[in-house]
Amino acid sequence: MKRIAVLTSGGDCSGMNAVIRAVSRVGQAMGIEVLGIRKGYKGLLNRDFETLTSRLISNTLQRGGTSLQSARCAEMLEEAGQKKAAEILQGLGIEGLVVVGGDGSLRGAHSLHRHGINVIGIPASIDNDIPFTDISLGVDTALNNVVYAVDCLKDTASSHDRAFVVEVMGRNCGYLTLAAAITCGAEHALIPEAEYDMEAICRNLRKRYLEGRSNSIIMVAEGVATAQKIADRIKDCGGFETRLMVLGHYQRGGSPSHFDRLLGSRFGVAAVEFLKAGRGGAMIGLDRASLRLTPFDQVLNSGSHPIDPDMLKLAGVLVS
Repeated sequence: MKRIAVLTSGGDCSGMNAVIRAVSRVGQAMGIEVLGIRKGYKGLLNRDFETLTSRLISNTLQRGGTSLQSARCAEMLEEAGQKKAAEILQGLGIEGLVVVGGDGSLRGAHSLHRHGINVIGIPASIDNDIPFTDISLGVDTALNNVVYAVDCLKDTASSHDRAFVVEVMGRNCGYLTLAAAITCGAEHALIPEAEYDMEAICRNLRKRYLEGRSNSIIMVAEGVATAQKIADRIKDCGGFETRLMVLGHYQRGGSPSHFDRLLGSRFGVAAVEFLKAGRGGAMIGLDRASLRLTPFDQVLNSGSHPIDPDMLKLAGVLVS
């Protein structure tokens, strides 16, 4: 194997640069030229490539986002675009490709594999909605961002007897919301995977207010409702003044945590090793402490990563 490539696609997350760096460094150690594809599949179709030298990857490990940048690419949803992308890779003599991203990115990787490209996928999504990995790249950093933001909100909420409704990313997966609610000491967590009772929430907020509690935090996954909608429903029932905070894309950025740097590095090294061994058409996932390959067909046809029942049970005790 003489030449491979790496791209980051879809939503960015912290830890992607650790993957890029690891792929480049281990490739160089094996005598393999590593090309970086800028702006994901869009850059691939536009032939936007560069050789990842030691100089280019230097001083990137601690940076959030992706040094290769990312972009959406509607053309890759069509057969013609997928075929064109495969032909470009083959024409450049690229013998293996590492794709870092979420569900849509992995679907693109699968399509390239079906067109004859040896591809390894790496799950990167702050939603933690990708199956066959205990955790996706970027989740830990995003959780730390959420926890920091809510801790700050609690300080100001306590100063003014306020209830804050905090909207957290996650589309139809409530992992970020639930995990952060447990570690922030939130009073309520509204997630798509569990039913909630607004009347019971209002009763609990009122009870807390009458007991003289100084604040309440209600965390809402964006797949359930907007923070504004929930704030409007509780503003007259709890006694607390109600405010809202939409964390939005703040959750994606920032210097990656130790965990995400280490996980990204492990994913990157393993991806090159698997490609060199001819084991493509699959995604690397974290299975407890080990890395495992799962074929794209299985990953993409298994739905979203379910919430751990033990976490739901824990939240049932610690979060209303």
